[in-house]
Amino acid sequence: MDTILNIGLPVALAIIMLSLGVGLTMADFRRVTERRRAFGLGAFSQIIMVPLTAYLIIRAFGITGELAVGIMLLSFCPGGVTSNIITKLSRGDVALSVSLTAVVSLLSVLTVPALAAWAVLHFIGTEAPRVSAVSLGVTMFLITTLPVALGVALRHFASGITQRIEPLLSGFASVLFVLMVIGALAGNWDIFTQNLASLGPALIGLNAALMLIGLGLAALAGLSGPERKTVSVETGIQNAGMAITLAGLIAGTTSSAGLSTIALPAGVYGITMYLVALPFLFWFRSK
Repeated sequence: MDTILNIGLPVALAIIMLSLGVGLTMADFRRVTERRRAFGLGAFSQIIMVPLTAYLIIRAFGITGELAVGIMLLSFCPGGVTSNIITKLSRGDVALSVSLTAVVSLLSVLTVPALAAWAVLHFIGTEAPRVSAVSLGVTMFLITTLPVALGVALRHFASGITQRIEPLLSGFASVLFVLMVIGALAGNWDIFTQNLASLGPALIGLNAALMLIGLGLAALAGLSGPERKTVSVETGIQNAGMAITLAGLIAGTTSSAGLSTIALPAGVYGITMYLVALPFLFWFRSK
């Protein structure tokens, strides 16, 4: 199982990022300069407010060690394809959502490795596994930035083909990822259930707080209704797949059949985020 996780999860993430790239056009990147205020606020919320809120939640719930590292890793990750889908269903600004996901995902190859190294040292201390920010950055480039770039290139030079394969790529990667996480959680079921009581409320609280923070900041900035929904979703929804993959790169698996303890928060979050997102989705659709 550890071999499957260490190879399969990064491959699944790479396919998800490829599907994201395939769905992008150069206009999505130009939109960043055309809508600086909305994009800037969304990026600020993701890069600054999400980790800050996660840190406060960790302190409030008294979470320590590897579980705290796992929550911080989750907060460092940008929104994924899921945030784009929820934005669309919420009648938000899909173009803004896609632009934020793409650009912040590309920036994460620079921000996440250094922040991950800090989190491991801060919460685990001298017993922390050695984390090389350079190695982590190179690996992230290979499984996130490169697939996105390849997807954008394919969309530009072979748009007809890529539009046909985009749903297949996204669906295949999502199913593969869900199956692998279910298998990993089953292999570590005892640790999962022992920590669910503390992780569940903390992650639900984090998720809900971030959705409200994003919405509040967007309202204060005077953004339009669809833009407010988008900033809320992009602030509140993180890429659990990336967080689990990063945890595996940092600590490997704790046993021959399960996720590492660092990866457990992302595994739990992959379930609880839908419980939080659904009420917001229905609320947004009614506005």
